[in-house]
Amino acid sequence: MNASNTTPSGAMVFYSQFDDFSAWKQALRARMPHLRVLHADDIDDPADIHYALAWKPPAGFFDRMPNLRLIVNLGAGVDSLVGRTDLPAGVPITRITDPRMARMMAGYVLFATLRHARDIPWFEQAQRRGEWAYRHPRSPEDTRVAVLGLGELGACAAHELQRQGLTVLGWSRSPRQIAGVQCHAGMETLDAVISQADILVVMLPLTPQTRGLLNRARLEKLPRGAALINVARGALVDQAAMTALLQSGHIGAATLDVFEREPLPGDDPLWRMDNVLITPHLASVAIPASAAAQIAENIARVSHGDAPANQIDPARGY
Repeated sequence: MNASNTTPSGAMVFYSQFDDFSAWKQALRARMPHLRVLHADDIDDPADIHYALAWKPPAGFFDRMPNLRLIVNLGAGVDSLVGRTDLPAGVPITRITDPRMARMMAGYVLFATLRHARDIPWFEQAQRRGEWAYRHPRSPEDTRVAVLGLGELGACAAHELQRQGLTVLGWSRSPRQIAGVQCHAGMETLDAVISQADILVVMLPLTPQTRGLLNRARLEKLPRGAALINVARGALVDQAAMTALLQSGHIGAATLDVFEREPLPGDDPLWRMDNVLITPHLASVAIPASAAAQIAENIARVSHGDAPANQIDPARGY
């Protein structure tokens, strides 16, 4: 189906407090010249909205759109759409699965993992002390990296890590196979995987089943001094327990892109910890120029009465 030759009925509404409306409008119009793309603040007639491209819209956002036919979540994680009361029955929800997003995420995870594997935080602290402190590099295969979550983004990251010669373990709720990665599945194997990790990378979706999954008891199963990388969602981890374990040294270091509360409050102790690197939820973002193609394709599918690709189940959360 050629989306560029499809003239969709109705308009698309855009909502995000973080993404560039102009960039998305330009990218979508390049794919579908006749598509009207409106910012949420500029809707004249809500009945004219047939498609929504949104990231964390406010409560009740969809209630006033009686002719909505498609909701596109502006990102890979759809937890902000789970449990809402304003989702129209029968309207499909899709997520963005952009290869460039997967590559961006894999790059961040690779950077963060190698930073810990090469003891860079230790050298950074030595630099601040003005100390020439030598620590002999370990062979890559001697560092065990456990990736929790082997969906599109997690599988891509795990693949990149094993290409570096690291020993990579993967865990997911259902079985996966990735060349060069020791894959494990099911809750009964989770603790064993965590207990082997020199570096733990959290890439799970946030669902009712995974919320709080990494509680204090599970975090304490990490070998003493292990590093933690979270690029998924803050609510997967007991942040208070993680902070205490970082302070005690049981968790040796952390790279954190996500938190229970965002933005992270300025008085949170994590800001002042030498063994923590904080980034503001940017490990991977949707790129308009590349993601617009699949959005346009799904609009075309819906316009022809077909089911869209990359549809999610709000009840499962992915």
